[in-house]
Order: sequence, then structure tokens, then C-alpha cells
Amino acid sequence: SYKDLMPHDVARAALLGLLHRTSVPKEVVDYIIFGTVIQEVKTSNVAREAALGAGFSDKTPAHTVTMACISANQAMTTGVGLIASGQCDVVVAGGVELMSDVPIRHSRKMRKMLLDLNKAKTLGQRLSLLSKFRLNFLSPELPAVAEFSTSETMGHSADRLAAAFAVSRTEQDEYALRSHSLAKKAQDEGLLSDVVPFKVPGKDTVTKDNGIRPSSLEQMAKLKPAFIKPYGTVTAANSSFLTDGASAMLIMAEEKALAMGYKPKAYLRDFVYVSQDPKDQLLLGPTYATPKVLEKAGLTLNDVDAFEFHEAFSGQILANFKAMDSDWFAQNYMGRKTKVGLPPLEKFNTWGGSLSLGHPFGATGCRLVMAAANRLRKEGGQYGLVAACAAGG
Repeated sequence: SYKDLMPHDVARAALLGLLHRTSVPKEVVDYIIFGTVIQEVKTSNVAREAALGAGFSDKTPAHTVTMACISANQAMTTGVGLIASGQCDVVVAGGVELMSDVPIRHSRKMRKMLLDLNKAKTLGQRLSLLSKFRLNFLSPELPAVAEFSTSETMGHSADRLAAAFAVSRTEQDEYALRSHSLAKKAQDEGLLSDVVPFKVPGKDTVTKDNGIRPSSLEQMAKLKPAFIKPYGTVTAANSSFLTDGASAMLIMAEEKALAMGYKPKAYLRDFVYVSQDPKDQLLLGPTYATPKVLEKAGLTLNDVDAFEFHEAFSGQILANFKAMDSDWFAQNYMGRKTKVGLPPLEKFNTWGGSLSLGHPFGATGCRLVMAAANRLRKEGGQYGLVAACAAGG
């Protein structure tokens, strides 16, 4: 439905949805930050273009950040930093990704020829350059799906990680089915209330996430491995799917929110970023980040009422579970005396996750935070913990 749109169109819709839901006056917003991963070359600062399209003042600064799958997380925490440092009182943070129309480049040889042709001053120079043209120059360059530092796709890495932690294909399929089943239940009960309808020009209005598809273990078992063939365990059914989407949230200093009559939905209390070896520990960020942020906030795993982890792959989630529940891993890889501990499943991604709701790279972080906030309000909890892995480690 979105293939004829541009990223700033979808981001603008998220901003307009936020304005409608919160009734916040545009003029009180001090700064706008968006995350994105695959940048549209015409709108490299998509935050600015979306803000102008949504009717924000041209005097409101906006910038775009990129940090792979946690780009929206970086947008949010950058906003928190601006507020904490006294630079701003009101920040809008979000993210966007449009996978239906990713930028595809000419080959390097073709790009070089076109640039040289542009510089050529005489007909003879142009003809000389054109004589060097070969058909293979037309071979396009697609956006990279592999790690630049390792040349390995994330799916391949997830398959290796699942094997290293002895996560079976059946376990992965069972977890994926859980994600879709919980998402369908949450959707049917009206719990996914942050989704705003979007009228696609000349097409239908999109009113809900359309990737929620509970299947059966029998059907899932029929799928072939997607990355390591023929013996891999990661398939299309137990991987998050690529989708279009945008998200936006309103972040305020507490004093400003109360002065304007707003009741905060949640407080962003603390955060940490970690990084690991991008080859063998690419997807283990949640295991390393969880104890650090809990210790920083003075909390324990038992204090957390709602866990929201990004589900890149079932195998990635289950491998993190095994790492978090291992004294050996904690002692040999994390420099800790004891294991992190296992998040209780009854508190974990209970409204579905990226496996069932999709993963628009730059937008997922805000969805995770808002899911945690909404669950806390619905269930009467106090603390939520959000974690995500990201390309690059």
C-alpha cells in the first residue's frame, strides 16, 4: 500500500497522529528527532521534512539519527539528553522506515561514468567515455543486508547463535507462534491502541498491523531454512518481517508537562547502550544491557513488571534467554559472578512483538517503549524494561 510513498510521508502521518492524540500545540515543541536506517537520498534529514509537512514551524529544529534497529531508541534518548541538560522542555522523538521503496544505486562503474560524462566538455570526450560502457555497468547495487565488518547477514548470524546455544527449530517455531497468537489476542481486544489509521492517497485506509498471522506448528515446520541451507533452523516463520512504519512520541520535562496539564503516561527513568563483537555476539545486546541498566537504576529483575524485547528472530530471543540464565556465560563472557536471570514469560512481550507486528527498522524502538508503557497502565505495573539488539553489535 505504501510503495508509491516516501519515508517523510509516513513519518508525517505519525507526527499528525501524535498531535491529534495529545493536542499538544506545535509551537511548544522545542526539537524533533527521528531515527531511520535506509535513508532516502532526497530527504536525508527525514525528521525535518516530516516536521515541515506536519505543519511544525520552520523555526523548530529537527535532525535524524541512525543506529540500525535501535535508531528510534537513540532518537528518544537523545531527546531525554536535551531535556536533562536544560536545552529543551518538549521534544518529539520517533522513527520511520519505508521498505516498499528502498533506494537502489547504479553500480560504481556506472556512477563513475555518469560523473565523468557530466564533467566532459567536448563531444569527443563524451564519445570516448561512452565507448567504455559495458552491459554489466547496469547491474544495480541493492542496500546491504550484510554486516559491513563481517560480510555476514543477520539471519546467518542468528542461525549460528541459535546453534551455539542449542536452540532447536521447534523451540523457535513455538516462540514465533506465541508472538503471533498474543499479538492477535491484543489486537482483537483493542490493546494495540497506538496504531493510527493512515489514508494512502488513491488507495485504501490502513487501520491495523497486517502481519499478524497465527499459523500452526505443522505449517511452520514445512518451511525451508532461509539462511543456512539445508540444515539451518531460522526460517521466514520464526524471523521478524520487513515492513513499512513510523512512530512518534511526546517527551517532556516533568515540570513542563504538569504545568501544561498533562498527566505523564510513563517516566523514562534510565538507559544504557552496550556493544559486542559483531560476528559472534551480534544479537546478544539485551543480555549485556539488562544487568547494567538495572544496576544503574537501583532495581532487580524481580522489580520489572513488563519486559519488551525486540524480536529480531525467535532464535535470538531464546539464545538471550539461555545466556541470561547461565552462570557460566556470565562468568566467562560478562565478568559477572552470577547469571543475569531469566525474564518470566508471563511478563514478557505479552502483546506480541516484532515477529508478529513487524520490524520497520527505524521505528521499532518507540513501539517497544509505548508497548511497555501501555502494558504498565493496563496491568497496574510500576517498572518496564525495554531491550533490543542491533546490526553492528
